Amino acid sequence: MNAFLRLSPVFVFFVILLGLGFYIQKTSADARAKNYSKDYYIGGRSLGGFVLAMTLVATYSSVSSFLSGPGVAWQKGFGWVYFASTQVVAAFIVLGVLGKKMAVIGRRTDSVTVVDVIRQRYQSNTLAIISAVVIIVFFTTTMLGQFIGGAQIFSATTGLSYKAGLIFFAFVVVLYTTVGGFNAVAITDTACAVVMLIGMFCLGYAIISKGGGINKIMATITEVSKTATATGKGFNMLSPTAESSGVASIPVQLFITQWMLCGVCTLGLPQSNVRCLSYKDTKSVHSAMLYGTIVVGAMMVGMHMLGVLSRGVLFEINGSTDTVIPTLITNYMNPFLAGITIIGPLAATMSTISSLLIAGSSAIVKDIYMHSKEAKGEEINQKKVGRISLTVTAIMGIVAVCLAIKPPDIIVWINMFAFGGLQTAFFWTLVLGLFWKKANATGAIWGMIGGLAAYCITMALGIKVSTFHNIIIGIVCALIFFIIGTNVGKPVDEKVGRLFFPEKY
Repeated sequence: MNAFLRLSPVFVFFVILLGLGFYIQKTSADARAKNYSKDYYIGGRSLGGFVLAMTLVATYSSVSSFLSGPGVAWQKGFGWVYFASTQVVAAFIVLGVLGKKMAVIGRRTDSVTVVDVIRQRYQSNTLAIISAVVIIVFFTTTMLGQFIGGAQIFSATTGLSYKAGLIFFAFVVVLYTTVGGFNAVAITDTACAVVMLIGMFCLGYAIISKGGGINKIMATITEVSKTATATGKGFNMLSPTAESSGVASIPVQLFITQWMLCGVCTLGLPQSNVRCLSYKDTKSVHSAMLYGTIVVGAMMVGMHMLGVLSRGVLFEINGSTDTVIPTLITNYMNPFLAGITIIGPLAATMSTISSLLIAGSSAIVKDIYMHSKEAKGEEINQKKVGRISLTVTAIMGIVAVCLAIKPPDIIVWINMFAFGGLQTAFFWTLVLGLFWKKANATGAIWGMIGGLAAYCITMALGIKVSTFHNIIIGIVCALIFFIIGTNVGKPVDEKVGRLFFPEKY
């Protein structure tokens, strides 16, 4: 009976998402007949401020935001909350720095994808193809982590096996994304973001209630910290660096890395940047910057804070810290409220997967297939583009699901690796391309390949600079190679310069 009560809200939510996907497919038929790729991949540049903010937030909030992060906060304390707070600036930075410039360029060049913008800026098909391949590889890696996390949550909280949970969960998200396209993703992302907040508040109420109130919970956390300091076992949960045996487990270098990986360098995430091509006017992007920052802050700080407070309810765990949130939901909540709360982490996972599927599909269909047709002067059949888009989106989802059948242990490291790879490849390519007139194709290619090589090789060999994450190595090497390549390569064509930097001519 409890399992049924937990599962029923999830089932209803899944049915709503599927219904939205098919409804949007039906209502978008005319727009897709005229220009399938523009409607399917960026929603016809029609997003308002609230929806833009919610889809950006939902895309950025992944399974690790609701599972791995709060689990580590349960273990290490308030230092991990501060560590996670670096993510609050993500929406503001992406929309504030790239939002207007990419929107203007997108309209001038009729660009539908991030790779379209890169191709127009650098006039290099080689760079565009490399960019598309990088997107496909790292998006598949990221989706792998999301499918694993979603299936684990679904399995742990409903009693189904991991494989059954994976198949059921994946079927829903792949189907509504494939059928509905970007508009479906944007609207379902908005629904997911709202449900994430509701789930967080339900979980917070349960933790504080079961823990006997904030004062009692804090007394428990204080006692745990005193014991850890005295015995050298565990972490001082009240310390900003989560000290263990007198050593900071969250050193300053790791804080700096986090600011880079989840703050400044989010400018290099194509799945977020493509949102800059999808909104309808300046008012929308200004509203989205405000809404997005507030909601990201509430989610990231709120969920990690709940992870710490749950120490007053859950004293020990069996297995990894990834089990903390599922255990709390399953064992310490009213079954029906648990079902509503379960939707939160599932929604975070589904919204990220759907955004990656659409952006990954566009890299194959729009950036490779359609461009090759246009280069040969062949006419684009919109119905055929539609069939190929649906097929590619479905295949990408199926491939990621197949890889997720035998999952690795810790999801957060998969996400961090993929995040770092995408940021290394695209951060300077986009930032310097949009704001440095001298940047050219040679510099962008050298920067992308050189930075990625440095990042992946040092990750594989375990080479680090102090305790910094390898994103520092990747970003620095990419910048060095970019500058060298720019000085070696040919100057930017004046026509391109006038298009991207009209104020300088």
